[in-house]
Amino acid sequence: MTAASAKGTRRAGPKRRLGRLRHGAAGPLFIAPFMVLFLLLFLTPLGYAAYLSLFENRLIGGTTFVGLDNYLTAVKDPLLREGVLRVAAFFAIQVPVMLLLALLFALALDSGLLRLAKVVRLGIFVPYAVPSVVATLMWGYLYGPDFGPFAQLGRELDLPVPDFLSSSWMLGSLANVVTWEFVGYNMIILYAALRTIPTELYEAAAMDGAGAWRIAWSVKLPALRPALMLTLLFSVIGSFQLFNEPKLLRTVAPSVIDSSYTANLYAYTLAFTGQQVNYAAAVSFLLGLVIVIFSYAVLIIANRRRSS
Repeated sequence: MTAASAKGTRRAGPKRRLGRLRHGAAGPLFIAPFMVLFLLLFLTPLGYAAYLSLFENRLIGGTTFVGLDNYLTAVKDPLLREGVLRVAAFFAIQVPVMLLLALLFALALDSGLLRLAKVVRLGIFVPYAVPSVVATLMWGYLYGPDFGPFAQLGRELDLPVPDFLSSSWMLGSLANVVTWEFVGYNMIILYAALRTIPTELYEAAAMDGAGAWRIAWSVKLPALRPALMLTLLFSVIGSFQLFNEPKLLRTVAPSVIDSSYTANLYAYTLAFTGQQVNYAAAVSFLLGLVIVIFSYAVLIIANRRRSS
C-alpha cells in the first residue's frame, strides 16, 4: 500500500463513522414528533387523571387526599356495576352478529361471484364514514314510535310495531345502530386479509378436489384468524367505550336511558353534570382496567384454541 492510499483510507474512516452516527440519529429524530405529541396529548392527561382520582373535593376542608378511597367506592357502586354488566350484555349480543356479517360480506366479495363488487363494497363501507352522531340521529328518527316510518307503516297496514325505544328493545336497538356503523369497517379488514392469501393455496386445494365451500372453510377461515382476532379486540374496546349512541338516544327515551346506562356515560355524567371530577377519574380508570381484563381474556382463549 502506498503512502497516498494509506492517507486516503485514514481520511475515509472518520467520514464513514460520521455517516453511521448521522444514520443512527435519524431514527430518533423521526420518532421524536410522535413521542412529544404522545406525551403531551395522552400520557400527560392520563397522569393528571390518575392524580385527580386520589383526591376528593369536600365541602369542609376543600380538596383532600383520600388515596384509593374513590376506587373502593367505585368498586362497590351499584350504578357502575349495572352499567358494566349492561355493556357486557351489549357486547355478547352485538359483536357476534357484526363480525359474522362482516365475514360473510368479505367472503362474498373475495369469491369474485358478485356483480358490481366495487359498488357493493363501497355501499357496505359507507355507513362507517357517516359520523356516529348523524347515524344515531337518523336511527332515532326511524325508531320513533310517533313520527318514525316504521310506526307510520304499521299504522297504515294495521300491524303491530315493536317499541324500539322501550326498555326491552333498547339494547337491541343500540346494537343495530353500532352494527350498521361498523360492519363495513370490519369487512374491509377481513377482505384485505383475504387478498393476502397466496393463490397457490387455492390452486392446491382445487387440485385436491375441494369446492368453493371447502376452500372457504379449510383455507380462508384459518388464514383469517389473526384478522378476526384483531377485529374482536377492537370490538371489545369499542363496546365498553359505548357513549355517543346512548347519549343521543337519551333525548328521545329519557325514561329508559338514564345517566348510568353505560359505564362511559356514567363517568361523563359524574364529571360534567355532577361536578365529581375526582370520582369520575377513578371510575374511568376502573373502566380501563375492565377493558384490559376482557381483552386479555379474549387473547388467552384465542391462544388456547390455536394451540389445541
